[in-house]
Amino acid sequence: MNDLFPRTNALRLGYKPEQVAAFFDEARLAYERPGSPEAEVSQLDVRRAAFDLKHGGYSTAAVDAALDRLELAFAERTRDIYVRAHSQDEWMAHLAERAQVLYPRLRRPVGERFAHPATFKHGYDVRQVDAVMARITEFFDTGAPLEADELRAIAFSTKTGTRAYDERTVDAFIARTVDILLGVIPA
Repeated sequence: MNDLFPRTNALRLGYKPEQVAAFFDEARLAYERPGSPEAEVSQLDVRRAAFDLKHGGYSTAAVDAALDRLELAFAERTRDIYVRAHSQDEWMAHLAERAQVLYPRLRRPVGERFAHPATFKHGYDVRQVDAVMARITEFFDTGAPLEADELRAIAFSTKTGTRAYDERTVDAFIARTVDILLGVIPA
């Protein structure tokens, strides 16, 4: 079996090659034959892809970079299909409509943009998340540069109580923002 990605050494953890290969096989089929009943992988499925770890597995950095490229390919295809059926202007209006759903949370007061985790539970550092929310707001308000890769690479520190935001809610918001950013790729 030829390796799709570089492997870690036997002492380091990497993604299980069998799982990675199966996912990429299914994703390739879904990409090459959209709507095929044999494989249904979407842009969101690519973002949510997760693999078990094993010693000597595939390099997580290499696989994650490939997943980012694959997600972008699915986003470009989605945009191209929409633009062919409608127009570039309608695609941009569609993205603007999707962005409007995100906007109310951006306007919430600092420290209150997301729910706080249950007592004694960890969550993302409020100050760090609010700083990212300010960057997203600046992107929407002024067109300040912001790349999907920047949001994908964020690793928030954890806190507890009111100094933390619920991780799942923040992750979902960031994922929706990444979708918008990927949709703005030039035609």
